[in-house]
Amino acid sequence: MKMQAPCENCKWRKHYERNPKSILGRLWRWHTGWCPGWKAYQAELLETGKKRS
Repeated sequence: MKMQAPCENCKWRKHYERNPKSILGRLWRWHTGWCPGWKAYQAELLETGKKRS
């Protein structure tokens, strides 16, 4: 069984998707630039053929 990436259900990410210009949304977007979990999640999506920015 494959473990689901925490980014899939991240409350901060969902907040960003609802309101990207909010403080929390901008903070989440900034953190994706250096977060190893987010980079692993993106690599996992590429492997499975899904693309999300």
